[in-house]
Amino acid sequence: MNQDVIGLKRVATLCILRNNDKFLLLKRLKEPNKDMYVPVGGKIDPFENPDDAVVREVMEETGIHITSKKFCGILTETSPVKYNWISYVYISDIEFVEPPYCNEGELQWIDAKDLADIPTPLTDLYIYDYVAKGEIFAFNAVYDLELNLISLQEQYSNTIIR
Repeated sequence: MNQDVIGLKRVATLCILRNNDKFLLLKRLKEPNKDMYVPVGGKIDPFENPDDAVVREVMEETGIHITSKKFCGILTETSPVKYNWISYVYISDIEFVEPPYCNEGELQWIDAKDLADIPTPLTDLYIYDYVAKGEIFAFNAVYDLELNLISLQEQYSNTIIR
């Protein structure tokens, strides 16, 4: 099947790496989300489950082997263009390390209080909020042709956020 089919959902993992009140985030070099700060992660390989994929992706992008992780929720993103994802979101508390090299962009420690002040996808701010409250989520995000977020709904509580 052609991976460039418009609307084809890609399945991925995201992992929020946390040390106390700091997050190790990736400032991306390329699209999607170029120049934005995002959790590390990536596509789930064929025959791989999300739990194994998140460990692999963190290792590939940071060199860090996470030994514990917690599932936080799912982010489904839909657009009329090729940006269509289902992402399993995890958090892992890690020891502080100097930000390692990453070929996907630059890893940086960001204070939790500064998350709203850095360029980051709007959906991620809601993810951080739910994670901070310890609430599991199932976000459904819809974008327009230019990938502007036009709606965001949390499915478990049936809450329209945006």
